Amino acid sequence: MRVDRAGPALLAARRQRTSVTLRSERLIETLAAVEHERWAHWQRYLHSRGERAADGSLVLPAELVERWERQIATPFAELSDEEKESDREQVFRYLPIIEAALDDTD
Repeated sequence: MRVDRAGPALLAARRQRTSVTLRSERLIETLAAVEHERWAHWQRYLHSRGERAADGSLVLPAELVERWERQIATPFAELSDEEKESDREQVFRYLPIIEAALDDTD
């Protein structure tokens, strides 16, 4: 267990700097760009699995819809190990950005 010998005022100041950093426009914009890329990647995949109808709509295979609806309804703790790992992979896209921002507060 880490013991922080800083006094309460120092800890409060550190928490405040961390909060300001995590809510900074720069960090929010950087994370939003990563989120957009994550979303766009998912949409490219989703669209690649569907069949384009004459009216431009997209028809998805029933087995994929069933799988995704099951995943939507399943808490993370109850997902398969493979499904959990897929979610973790997405988190790892964000961590280096957050770590770099927090390093700037030290």
